[in-house]
Amino acid sequence: MKAAAFDYVRVASVEDACRALAAAGPAEHKIIAGGQTLVPLMAMRLARPALLIDINDVAELQGIARDGPDLVIKACTRQCAAEADPLVAEVAPLLAKALPFVGHRQTRNRGTVGGSIAHGDPAAEIPLVALMLEATLVVHGPAGAARRPIDGFFEAPMVTALAPDECLVEIRFPGWGDAGRVGAGFHEVASRAGDFAIVAAAAQVALDGDGVCRRAALGLGGVGPAPIRLAAAEDALVGTRLEAVAIDAAAERIDAAIEPDSDLHASAGYRRRVGRALLRRAIGDAREEAGA
Repeated sequence: MKAAAFDYVRVASVEDACRALAAAGPAEHKIIAGGQTLVPLMAMRLARPALLIDINDVAELQGIARDGPDLVIKACTRQCAAEADPLVAEVAPLLAKALPFVGHRQTRNRGTVGGSIAHGDPAAEIPLVALMLEATLVVHGPAGAARRPIDGFFEAPMVTALAPDECLVEIRFPGWGDAGRVGAGFHEVASRAGDFAIVAAAAQVALDGDGVCRRAALGLGGVGPAPIRLAAAEDALVGTRLEAVAIDAAAERIDAAIEPDSDLHASAGYRRRVGRALLRRAIGDAREEAGA
């Protein structure tokens, strides 16, 4: 199939993008950067925007930098650039572990970090990591720039708190530099390599000099309408040396936190079982990396 007819504008600044959004009014419109999800949806006519606003020429939306302890990734930064940047591995090791699972190399060459978050797929890897690491989102709208916490941003499958007249500008990942020795682990199950995750599990932990866990961030994707952070499971790890019994206790706490659906890809029971198994593996990898 071919996309339905639409108008197209290519902007050169964030202000131009916001003006184009405001001028579009109530008509359906979309910002396009990488287009790795939007273009296929348009080709199948599952999305029919009347206007596409192309932000690829906006230089201020591209780049990776450090701001104090934070890692700042501009919204239009290609996923392949973040995957290869040593600063990402240093400040947000969990993001570095998750990026190779995002689609295929060809899609990461075009897909953007901000586009994945703005799209809000509950099985996507980048939204899961952003939620777990308590990222702050900088958005630009009619009133100018504003910072939003990631908590509560994902409202439903492919539905976010981003207003129709707002543009995501950057994502700020807080560093864990003062938390101790940091390690991360990421695992997922998919029908084929590069397909969307049926279940994804992620873990980042910080150990002190005695090997005791002082901080943990755990989460699952693909088991609900949005990525889920597992606060109760995190509590089960803090203060332990991440022994097998502590990891098992954390994994067993996910049942109360998730309500997965059954679909043609997997049953709810399968997602629960696999979620526990993958979380154990992710925590184990994080422990080994922090210990090393």
